[in-house]
Amino acid sequence: MIIPMQQVVIAMRTRESERVITALQDAGVLHLKPITEGPLNTGSLAGQDAASRREDERLLARAESTIAELGAYRPAPAGLPAESEWAAVVEAAAAPVTALARERQDLQADLDVERSYGDAIRALARMVGGLDRSRRVALVPFVLAPTDDAATLDAALRETLAERYTLATETVGNNRVGVIATLRGDRDAARAALSKARLGELRLPGRFDSLPLGDAAREMDQIRQTGDRRLQALNGQRDQLTTQHAPVLYAVRDALKDRVAIHDVRAVSARGKYSMVMQGYVPQDRVPALQGALGAFGDAVSFELHPVDEHHDHAVPVTLKNSSYVEPFQKTVMGMMSLPKYGTFDPTWVVAWFFPFFFGIIMADIGYGLLFLALGMWLLGKARRGEGWNVPLLGSYLSPDTLRNLGFVTNVMAAWTIVWGFLTGEFFGTLLEHMHVFYMNNELLNSLWGWTGVHFGGAHGAAEDAAHHGSGLIPIVFPRLDTENFANIALVFALLFGILQVLWGWAIRIQQGRKHGDSLHFWEGIAMFGGIAALILLAFISKAAQDFGALANFSDPRVWLMILGFLTFIVGYLRVIGKLPLLPVELMSQGGSVVSYARIFAVGLVSAILAKLCTDLGWAMYEQIGVLGIILGVVIGALLHVFVLALTLIGHVLQPIRLHMVEFLNPTGFNNESSPAYNPLRRLSPAQSAGQVK
Repeated sequence: MIIPMQQVVIAMRTRESERVITALQDAGVLHLKPITEGPLNTGSLAGQDAASRREDERLLARAESTIAELGAYRPAPAGLPAESEWAAVVEAAAAPVTALARERQDLQADLDVERSYGDAIRALARMVGGLDRSRRVALVPFVLAPTDDAATLDAALRETLAERYTLATETVGNNRVGVIATLRGDRDAARAALSKARLGELRLPGRFDSLPLGDAAREMDQIRQTGDRRLQALNGQRDQLTTQHAPVLYAVRDALKDRVAIHDVRAVSARGKYSMVMQGYVPQDRVPALQGALGAFGDAVSFELHPVDEHHDHAVPVTLKNSSYVEPFQKTVMGMMSLPKYGTFDPTWVVAWFFPFFFGIIMADIGYGLLFLALGMWLLGKARRGEGWNVPLLGSYLSPDTLRNLGFVTNVMAAWTIVWGFLTGEFFGTLLEHMHVFYMNNELLNSLWGWTGVHFGGAHGAAEDAAHHGSGLIPIVFPRLDTENFANIALVFALLFGILQVLWGWAIRIQQGRKHGDSLHFWEGIAMFGGIAALILLAFISKAAQDFGALANFSDPRVWLMILGFLTFIVGYLRVIGKLPLLPVELMSQGGSVVSYARIFAVGLVSAILAKLCTDLGWAMYEQIGVLGIILGVVIGALLHVFVLALTLIGHVLQPIRLHMVEFLNPTGFNNESSPAYNPLRRLSPAQSAGQVK
């Protein structure tokens, strides 16, 4: 549900503005809206205010860069020192941390150079002996890839230098290193020969470039022997600095952010010499908190609240409030979507109910459901212990709150998977059917589904009867694996959800168009609702285009409803033809949206068939080999199930999300417009009095 907003305008004396803004930070309910025009000044600060802002931003940047160089996570909170000490606190940490960071950076660069070039440089130093210190001889080192031919280089050198050079190479790892020794006056000619052979001179980075090969090799030997120990020692010093400075540094950083936020508020407010005005939004249920924060100032502050004009104000922020069941879906599944536009439809509760339901229909396997349940309980357990989770596959960190929401959503998906698994009789495919726990009761199935025209058993199902239709403990009531008899029923069952959601989406479009006085969208919704309903009735009456003669049976009330639907489309189309001339094409597209829900059946059936094949293979090994076959069958079947689940799981999750994001939400207009998220002015540091923690 979208929480209703109130717009608020606040006027105050300029000298009281800092105290008022601080009180609003403490309340944490006001979403600011910049004032861009009017008789008072807006925009960038000037004079002393601008200087104060620059100094606070400079100190904040210094604090944040120091925290980044420490690489520290937020430690336990520390007391905030007096405001007069903030600069000294930041500099006391920044100076040694910056020096240490520079030293670590230089050492890390040396280690990287040694790992990349160390072996090559040592080989070159051995090859040249003491020639690297000669005043008459020049050395040009190079690297040969496995595909490079030294003979080509030798020919180019001979052509250029005749006999005035020496060439030597040595294998190092997968490559070869080499060096050309020639007279100093011929160095450029040797480099030209290298280029002619499509090779390049080996140049070392940084400080090693100017060193002779022997000196560079000795430096790299020293780095290899002591570099890791030195880096470990520097890391230990950084840890000591983190323990010493990080708590108070975070406290000062938060306080500085609050100070900079005060400057930001002033910049987006209207300012005069003696007064300042700001405006923004506050959720209706948090108005008392705003009134309490501003009421303490008495006549020094004046404010006015009035309802938001949702039809014309496009900057109204959105915050959602849903039940404890829906909220985890709001923070996970809906987190992948944009926020709804203020004053429109919030689809979170629809997604919360239908997404796990569709997932359960697709998976429909008790065994898989139990695996998801175990995963959900594991996530909730970590959340209860206050632990996060680093996910290597995603390269991200999930906080305990995120794990709590994910665990809840996973458990709901698992519950529906288990429920539908009982209906389809699937436990890791057909395992429990092989064990005669689930079985096909033809009499029961005929009583449940006979009205659709199908018949289980007898002439229509003799092969299935001979295979596995027998006795057991639990009858299967939704036999989707019986594709010969049940495929059409399962397909139509899936399409019914498409009929429901697509028509529902256009009904929401009609309701929103009427609510906002938008005649274009209102009549578009009327036309599409009638047209889609008519197409659906046409498909049912003609039995999916197999009996067009039934369309002329005017004694059938469905025919009259179909005609009414097409007439409704024509009337609505004529009202919007000037702006939406291609609406008939969109009607055909929406018919395809209904058919898209067939993926609930199709994807689920593929999953079931793959699971059945995995289990049948393992069961066949048991029947063929005996006791040893049980072990092999369990191992092979389990591995195949894990492989199939890993291969298909992402698609099984994304398919229900796609149906909601595209087929259901497109007709509502949800994807066309959005509103900014409600982001109230908040305090990061503890409440203060004269710079001290209360």
